[in-house]
Amino acid sequence: MRLQKNYLAFDIGGTYLKYALINSAGTIIERNKIPTPKQGLEYFKLEIELIIQKYQEQIKGISFSCPGKIDQNNKTIHFGGSLPFLDGVQLTKALKIREDVPISIENDGKSAALAEMWLGQLKDVSEGAAIVLGTGIGGGIIINGKLIQGSHFQAGELSFMLNDNASGNEKLFGYNSSAVRMIQSIARELQLKNIDDGPAVFEAIKAGNPVACKIFNDYCRNIAVLIFNIQSVIDLKRFVICGGISEQTLVVDQINSQYDQILDEIPLAKQTLTRPEICNSAFHNDANLYGALYRLLLDIDNKNKLGSEQNEN
Repeated sequence: MRLQKNYLAFDIGGTYLKYALINSAGTIIERNKIPTPKQGLEYFKLEIELIIQKYQEQIKGISFSCPGKIDQNNKTIHFGGSLPFLDGVQLTKALKIREDVPISIENDGKSAALAEMWLGQLKDVSEGAAIVLGTGIGGGIIINGKLIQGSHFQAGELSFMLNDNASGNEKLFGYNSSAVRMIQSIARELQLKNIDDGPAVFEAIKAGNPVACKIFNDYCRNIAVLIFNIQSVIDLKRFVICGGISEQTLVVDQINSQYDQILDEIPLAKQTLTRPEICNSAFHNDANLYGALYRLLLDIDNKNKLGSEQNEN
């Protein structure tokens, strides 16, 4: 009996390297994760190659979602976010993979948008955006039904938008509106042993702890301001909130509440600007895996179309 081959998708994060075997319909067959190898590029490549070897007889394509700016012309990673050793790396050439196996790579924020565009909240939405709340703020913007890369492949880098309520790097939304830093701030105020204990932090918020609620509400206000500013420029129909924190439904509820407060405070904006929908992700922490695969499927489809056109000529 011939084994049905599927795709291997990787989500390269600052903390974990997640991977999953997924079919072309978007069904996850198997998944796992390991701590992200940070000892350097060679060790990082070795760990990925070991995973690929494990599945090499079961897959017909490999896709990556990763931090950094991705040049789609030559599949080169620039900067690499929390993994600076990825700067300047062409993963598709750096890894030991059979030449007949197609490979794709996409920025993590854009991957989230592609996931929602494929099977989630941005399906059939011509103008929309995914906002990924995590260590920083990633994003992907959909215009006329297509993901926008930008002239320099940096469209959607929302972490670098300015919020002038601070100085230096703290001016950047990615710093002063980090979901990770918000959780850590509350954990310190609550004197939790683990400052990354998200569940305990959200229990305190749900219980109405005044200190926790103040920090959380301020955080959601910042995200609402970010969405308001984006909306005033490109007029989207829907914003989808992604990232692990989006599994807490009160996050989107509070962002919506803060957005409405902003409109109430600025009557001219309320009268003039149409309010966008702000909703929860369909995939939460799995968005990058789905989006990575969809990038690969799009690349394969485009290659097949180009081949057909050349044959016709």
